[in-house]
Amino acid sequence: MTAQPLVEPADAPAPEAGPLTDVRHPAVRTVPVSGDEITVGGVALSRLAERVGSTPFFAYDRQRITDRVREVRTAVGGTVRLGYAVKANPMPAVVQHLAGLVDALDVASVREMHGALDTGKGPRNVSFAGPGKTPAEIRSAVAAGVLVELESETEARRVVAAGDDLGVVPRVAVRVNPDFAVRGSGMRMSGGPQQFGVDAEQVPDLLRYLTPTGVDMAGFHIFAGSQNLDAELLAHAQRATAELVVSLADHLPGPVRYVNLGGGLGIPYFPKDRPVDLGRVGENLATVVAELIAPALPEADVHIELGRYLVGEAGYYVTRVVDRKISRGRTYLVVDGGMHHQLAASGNLGQVIRRNYPVLVGNHMATTDREQATVVGCLCTPLDLLADDVPLPPAEPGDLVVVLQAGAYGLTASPTAFLSHPAPAEVLV
Repeated sequence: MTAQPLVEPADAPAPEAGPLTDVRHPAVRTVPVSGDEITVGGVALSRLAERVGSTPFFAYDRQRITDRVREVRTAVGGTVRLGYAVKANPMPAVVQHLAGLVDALDVASVREMHGALDTGKGPRNVSFAGPGKTPAEIRSAVAAGVLVELESETEARRVVAAGDDLGVVPRVAVRVNPDFAVRGSGMRMSGGPQQFGVDAEQVPDLLRYLTPTGVDMAGFHIFAGSQNLDAELLAHAQRATAELVVSLADHLPGPVRYVNLGGGLGIPYFPKDRPVDLGRVGENLATVVAELIAPALPEADVHIELGRYLVGEAGYYVTRVVDRKISRGRTYLVVDGGMHHQLAASGNLGQVIRRNYPVLVGNHMATTDREQATVVGCLCTPLDLLADDVPLPPAEPGDLVVVLQAGAYGLTASPTAFLSHPAPAEVLV
């Protein structure tokens, strides 16, 4: 089968206003199609559904992930190390695949840490971030030899105690809450009061406490925000972050060997979104490293850490229509999945005003016929809404509805136990 673009090329004239405008969503335009069906990893959707054996399921395209990593590496050059934030998609096969493509894995729980180490990635290439690490988690991380990113003075004291008790020299970095925030981020994780990191003005005192303890202080991690599509705002954040790290370096007793500038690159979820200019981000990053970090911190390995950007667009949530009904003039497609698997697409994970993710009927891609339809799940709640009044090919029970941009913060960010439906399968194709 030969993959074909779904609709016209990027430089084609814009369509007239109306219900068909949604097909110009940037995510829809990159979906591989053969004949009447979406393909995932070169496999036609209906055949993939038979291969999985049940619906709903998540499918992740191995080649799209590989291509995205290559694009990032090309953009940022060879002076920056690339890490994958496992929390974006911790499916073991996905993490195993990425472990062979990236330089480091960042985890946010002991379970994620075990999964990262199971890939064969050495502990020196695994970092553990996130607030609220319990004493048991810290002890496990110190015993494993991974880099513990300190989020508070309490965590620092627990790390020191664990190292003393185990006879191990802990490896640590300080996660810093800067005094600036980044506009344009879907989730701000810096500036003002935060549960994340140590306030920048408190970092010198924390380092003075750590210095005589003998822990291995590698450097700093600053993550300003996520899901940002504005390359200029990202460039500003990178420069401000680098300047802050350089200003804090004098308080470290030894050379800074680890600088994690975070990530924050977003993907387009909604029709008005446009992909981030990766080339501009990479160009600015190279300048920041060359002009700010390298001269001041010559021994530092500079990291960026991406999650959603590496896997989000490679994922598809596939669910089958089980009922079609008309209620007072509105067409409803009732599917066997829903918000218990894809909370974000339902609008209940951070959206203030609900907007539709890109949704397709994956086995009716050739038809130009459209009807307005609302896609709802199988849960007994009006919150179980996957697409509200969107243009779709006419669909019947048995057809396959696909939610795009489903590779990050899907299954593990959803209330899978709600109403006790079975968990969906996940496949890497």
